[in-house]
Amino acid sequence: MAAGKTDHALERLVFFSDAVFAIAITLLVIEIHAPHLPRRSPDMAHWHALAELTPSFLGYFISFAVIGAFWMAHHRVFALAGRYSPRILGWNMALLGVIAFMPFVTAYLASNMNARVPAVLYCVAMLVAALLSMKVNRVATSPPMVGEGATGEDIAYVRARSLSVVLGAATAVGFAFLIPEIAQAGLISIPLWRRILARVRPIAPAAD
Repeated sequence: MAAGKTDHALERLVFFSDAVFAIAITLLVIEIHAPHLPRRSPDMAHWHALAELTPSFLGYFISFAVIGAFWMAHHRVFALAGRYSPRILGWNMALLGVIAFMPFVTAYLASNMNARVPAVLYCVAMLVAALLSMKVNRVATSPPMVGEGATGEDIAYVRARSLSVVLGAATAVGFAFLIPEIAQAGLISIPLWRRILARVRPIAPAAD
């Protein structure tokens, strides 16, 4: 591609992806239904009603952070891409489909805390998203998509990060089956997996 020339197909893909991420992350809060109390209800009744929404608030913040992390990974990877390839389209659409599904699994889990099936569904959705994100990552950082300015260290760095998310999501799935009450805590293992991978194969941080 000539210097300064814009790859419109790649731009449209990124803009569309950003829109889906934004809508999905916004729908998370829409799934939290504000309590409706009779007029002149005492303050304690309002506090009690809000306290009952604690699982929904917790699910919102965790899923907001997770979807935000997937978006940042998407942004980081496509910053290394220089041109569009039709190979990316199907994988990227599949990833966006799972991201758009996240508000439902979040609301389902928040309404059925400590139940195994909602916890498993939530964590499996995370794992599928992580696997698809890793595939999108690899396609975008391989020829013919990868940009000329992307270094080997940059590519290795973003690929290692995507693998750590897969391992963290897989850990959460294991927790969901064994101890559904703490299933989401498995996602906290992502930084730990990142450290382990860095020790196994040291990687210089890429500039964000």
